[in-house]
Amino acid sequence: MEDYPRTLFEFEARFSTEASCREYLFRLRWPDGFVCPRCQSRKAWVTQRDLLVCASCGDHVSVTAGTIFQDTRKPLTMWFRAMWWVTIQKTGVSAIGLQGILGLRSYYTAWTWLQKLRRAMVRPGRECLSGMVEVDETYIGGEKLGKRGRGALGKSLVIIAAEVKGNRIGRIRLQCIRNASAKSVEEAVQQIVEQGSIVQTDDWKGYHGLDHLGYAHEVMRRNTEIGENLLPHCHRVAALLKRWIMGTHQGSISHEHLEHYLDEFVFRFNRRNCRHRGKLFYRLAQQAVTIGSTSYKDMVKCGRRGRKLKHHNILYGLESTE
Repeated sequence: MEDYPRTLFEFEARFSTEASCREYLFRLRWPDGFVCPRCQSRKAWVTQRDLLVCASCGDHVSVTAGTIFQDTRKPLTMWFRAMWWVTIQKTGVSAIGLQGILGLRSYYTAWTWLQKLRRAMVRPGRECLSGMVEVDETYIGGEKLGKRGRGALGKSLVIIAAEVKGNRIGRIRLQCIRNASAKSVEEAVQQIVEQGSIVQTDDWKGYHGLDHLGYAHEVMRRNTEIGENLLPHCHRVAALLKRWIMGTHQGSISHEHLEHYLDEFVFRFNRRNCRHRGKLFYRLAQQAVTIGSTSYKDMVKCGRRGRKLKHHNILYGLESTE
C-alpha cells in the first residue's frame, strides 16, 4: 500500500524526528519485514545506536547502509525535507535554492544531495516505451561557433523518445548520445523502446536500420507546406526541456552531469499528472533505498576541471558549470 503525506502539514507532523524517518525507510527497504543481507534471516534486534543486529549471524545492519543516505552526517529529517521540497516544486530546485531553504553552510553539500537524489529518480529495471513512439534528437548547450544541426560543436546531443497517445504525450525518455550516427541512435532506441513498437522518425539516415532491429519504422515526410511539424511530441518535449534548463538552472548545466538532469526532467514529466505531489516524494524515497551511495569525489572530475568547477561556482554562484 502506498503510504505518503498529502500535505505539508501531514509531512511536518509525521517526519519531525529521526526515529520516524528511520521507521519510514525501514518499511520502504523491507516492506515484508527485515531480511539480513548476509544470511537472509528475518530475526534481528535493535541497538542503542539504531543498528539492526541479525539474530542468526550477528551482522550489524544500518537502515541507511547501501542507500543514498549512507555515511551522511546530516540528520535524516533534513534529508526528508530536501526530498519533499524537490518533489513538490513542479519545476525543481537548484543547489543554491536548496542551500538557502535548508540553511546548509556549504553549496557543495546541497549540490551533492541533489545529484544523489537525481540518481534515485531512475527506477532500476524500468519498462521501455511501447506502442507508437516518436524519436528525434535535440542539442543542449549555449551558442558556439561551429557546425549547425546534428553536427553542432560544443553541444550535447540528446535523443528524445515520446509515446504517442493521440494528441497527448505519454511517457518519455531522454538520453545523451555521442553523435547522430546510425550506431549511436540505434543503440539508444534499443535501450529505451520496446521491440515490436512503431517508431516514427524523420528521414535522417541514422534511423534507416530500425526496420531490421524489430521495430515498425515509419518515416515522417513533409507533404504539405514547408515548416510542418513532423514530430510534434518530441519537439514539444525539447522546448519544455530547454525552458526548464534555462528557468530552474539558468542554463548552467555541465555536459558531464547533463544525463542526471535529464533523468530528473523525465521523472517529473512522467509524473506530471499525479494528484498528490506527496506521491512523488514517496517514489523518490522508495527508489532512494534501492540504489547505492555515490560520493562527491565520484561525481566531480579531478584535476583542472575540478578546480575550474570550484572557481566558477564561488565567483558566479552557478550550478555545476564546468
